[in-house]
Amino acid sequence: MYKRNLAIAVLMLAVVVGLTLLVACSSNKPLIAEKSGAQLWGENCVRCHNAPSPPAFNDYQWETIAIHMRVRASLTDEEVQKIVEFLKMAN
Repeated sequence: MYKRNLAIAVLMLAVVVGLTLLVACSSNKPLIAEKSGAQLWGENCVRCHNAPSPPAFNDYQWETIAIHMRVRASLTDEEVQKIVEFLKMAN
């Protein structure tokens, strides 16, 4: 009887933890979609190094840098597009 109750308790705990993780992960998606290119640039580029100012490179150079940094910073295509648009506008 004890083993059965323990197994049920462990199963219930696993379900609760799984649902909590599922809800936590899915709720982050809208927050990212709402962020501007400036916010994403500040949060992602500055966390690893002193990011250069937008006028430091021309539009073509920022596009090339973005291709390289997308992989290194684990950015989505949407995030990269927003960041590059911000950098071009601030240029």
